[in-house]
Amino acid sequence: MNLNQTYIEKFGENVLKRRTELKLSYRQLAQKCDVDFSAISKIEKGQKSLEFYTIIELAKGLEIHPRELFDFSFPAEDSEK
Repeated sequence: MNLNQTYIEKFGENVLKRRTELKLSYRQLAQKCDVDFSAISKIEKGQKSLEFYTIIELAKGLEIHPRELFDFSFPAEDSEK
C-alpha cells in the first residue's frame, strides 16, 4: 500500500470516529456541511482523496478544528535516501 493511501485512510478513520461520537448519519453530516453524503462514506473508507475546501467543510460539520482530522502518526523519514 502506498503511503499517501495510508494517510487518506487514517484521515477517513478520524472522520468516522468523530461522526459516530456525534451520533450523525451520513445524511445528517452532509446537511451540516457542503459535502455529498455518498462522498462522506467514500472518505471514511479511504476511497476518496480530498480538496482543501472539503476538509474545511467536514471540520465545520464535525464541530472540530481541521487539524484534529490529521491527528495520526506519520512514519519517520528514511534518512538514508
